[in-house]
Amino acid sequence: MVLRRHVIAGLGGLAASISMPRLARPAQGTINAAQSGLIPNAAHDQTEAFNALLRTAGATGAQLFLPSGIYIVSGLRFPAYVNLLGLTGQSRIKLGGTGYLARASGSDHVQISGLVLDGNNQPLAKNARGLIEAANVGRFVIDDCDIVSARGNAIDLYQCAGRIENTRLSSAENMAIFIADATGMRVTGNEINDCGNGGIVIHRYEAGADGTIIHGNRIGKIRADLKGTGEYGNGINVYQANNVVVSGNVIDSCAFTAIRANSASNLKITGNNCTASGETAIYAEFAFEGAAIGNNIVDGAANGISIVNFDKGGRLGTCTGNIVRNLSVKGPYEAVFGVGIAAEADTAITGNVVENAPTYGIQLGWGPYMRNLIASDNVIRNAGEGICVSVVEGTGAAIIRGNLIQGATKGGIVGHRWSAIAVDDLTRKGSAYPNLVVEQNIIRVRAH
Repeated sequence: MVLRRHVIAGLGGLAASISMPRLARPAQGTINAAQSGLIPNAAHDQTEAFNALLRTAGATGAQLFLPSGIYIVSGLRFPAYVNLLGLTGQSRIKLGGTGYLARASGSDHVQISGLVLDGNNQPLAKNARGLIEAANVGRFVIDDCDIVSARGNAIDLYQCAGRIENTRLSSAENMAIFIADATGMRVTGNEINDCGNGGIVIHRYEAGADGTIIHGNRIGKIRADLKGTGEYGNGINVYQANNVVVSGNVIDSCAFTAIRANSASNLKITGNNCTASGETAIYAEFAFEGAAIGNNIVDGAANGISIVNFDKGGRLGTCTGNIVRNLSVKGPYEAVFGVGIAAEADTAITGNVVENAPTYGIQLGWGPYMRNLIASDNVIRNAGEGICVSVVEGTGAAIIRGNLIQGATKGGIVGHRWSAIAVDDLTRKGSAYPNLVVEQNIIRVRAH
């Protein structure tokens, strides 16, 4: 495990000691880059000299310390072992021309701490996906860095294990953090702001176990410059990656979704705070099996929480203890919006509070796509319809029990054939549908 701090003394021109993270293995000494060939604040590109120092430090297991200043580069190549340290906010590596800032391939250990990594809004090389790239790295660590003004992705990883922590990423043209086929990553405590197409993306090229942990990040102002219908514009996006945990994040002002999981099984989305989402705030969609969505707050979105796409195999979930409020019928494309919580198959919706959902407080099924749903002990206040349930022939069973619905202006519990109302009050006509149990609900027309 990485210990938190130690002291390095005797750096020229600095104070007698500087607190800095310890290495994952014992250091063999420290190389001061400014005393070994690099020139702080030089106007010329120093890629060649920087790469030489990286090779020297890596060969001996030494830490390479970068004093305060700006260092212009256009393609750092990380060797098998890298531990690169700067003074937080003061040591800046800046992209000087078309290329990439730094790249690692097949390294054992890459650790970057306390640096400003500046893309300088320079175009990346045609074969570059990100400002910082790594592939097949045994342990990749970025800690307490600032990564700014990247064209493309700010961080782009493939088949890596490690962590991205306590780092501030802003103004990435594409994604702030893109991680594909992870082998054990943790993304925690970062601040992500003002990115063109996404915040944190966990991606697998083929569906499978992933296990990335995404916790305690603050994400805001995520655009969808590439448009689409949800491929872009998400604070956190999990695609075909199973066993992922998304918890305790604060996510605001995403063009589409705060947390979007597509074909991601055994997923946990818990304790997140999601505000001002342009589409659905929390999404489990397409070919997933197993989504536990609990104790989240959604305030402001087109839809609140959706656990859907049974037509593509999406099923098996819990939706418990969430607060969903202040939804809008206006979304980024033509569809049904203004829905608090929606589910289609093998899902229990229990103990949630939904307020100000202008279309449906809770939506159960869509057309023939409904099986084994429970909506119980929920509070729905100020909705168009309190609970909308599909009564199309061939649907599976649903239990609607013990819900308190207040101020549903278009009906308390309503049967639908797709968008059209088929039964305006299922509390009285439920016996005509033996697959439905509707009981012990309290429905009050006016809200107080």
